Amino acid sequence: SWPAGRFPVQAFAGQCQSAATVTHRFSAISQATSPRRNTRRQCSDDQSALQAGCSEVNRDQHGYDVNRFEEISQDVSKKLCAFYQFCRPHTIFGTIIGITSVSLLPMKSLDDFTATVLKGYLEALAAALCMNIYVVGLNQLYDIQIDKINKPGLPLAAGEFSVATGVFLVVTFLIMSFSIGIRSGSVPLMCALVVSFLLGSAYSIEAPLLRWKRHALLAASCILFVRAILVQLAFFAHMQQHVLARPLAATKSLVFATLFMCCFSAVIALFKDIPDVDGDRDFGIQSLSVRLGPQRVYQLCIGILLTAYGAATVVGASSTNLIQKIITVCLAMACLL
Repeated sequence: SWPAGRFPVQAFAGQCQSAATVTHRFSAISQATSPRRNTRRQCSDDQSALQAGCSEVNRDQHGYDVNRFEEISQDVSKKLCAFYQFCRPHTIFGTIIGITSVSLLPMKSLDDFTATVLKGYLEALAAALCMNIYVVGLNQLYDIQIDKINKPGLPLAAGEFSVATGVFLVVTFLIMSFSIGIRSGSVPLMCALVVSFLLGSAYSIEAPLLRWKRHALLAASCILFVRAILVQLAFFAHMQQHVLARPLAATKSLVFATLFMCCFSAVIALFKDIPDVDGDRDFGIQSLSVRLGPQRVYQLCIGILLTAYGAATVVGASSTNLIQKIITVCLAMACLL
């Protein structure tokens, strides 16, 4: 129905005008809200791009961190391996075995194995190991040129450690050794450390009346005295007198161990120079291997070892303790074979 009072044409024109007005208003509203929609869409695009960029940066940073960590790990591993070689592990093992065996000699029963005894043993072992590293490190510092021929894999000769690093390690372990000895309050232990320091320094240092390794007899005497006599007597006295608080008295086992180690240390002193003949000859080190030749020194060492282990077999067989007899004879025979 048409509105009252209007003709159909007029009513239709009015409705068209109203529709046009509404359309115009809707267009105006759409234009007003369009920038907001565009802004939101642009912000959304920017946020996506920022997230993608951050993800890419995080991936790059993570990859850098992983590579850096691997580089540091490899560098630390190389330094630890170099330090292991710097300490001359065969001397470390020999020191551990020697100190442990002589520390067991004063023990009479299982009741002697107490916390106090363990503490005294660890003090002696730690001080001896630190002094051992000082001695072998000092020798490497003065033998860099020789070791480039004889032992090119050592860290100072190979350039893995600088001379400053070697000096730092040597001084540090010397201080640590004396600190442990002083803290223990053991006179026998301190005597062992001081004598080891003096003989180890005289063996290697290039100075007038020193550098005893140049002379075969002096070099062998240093090693024999420290390994065979000093270690046996001083560390036995440390455990017997200082740790167990017993009167100091020599035992048959101590005498036998000292005599056996005299033979064994002589072999160590001679054997170690056999592979070093070329470098020692070039730098004027008159070792017995340079003078007599490696083959003759090798045969001499074998003869000394056979004599030592043969004597050990005889001593073990004459023991009144059945267990000691079996163990000593079996070990000696195994070494002979």
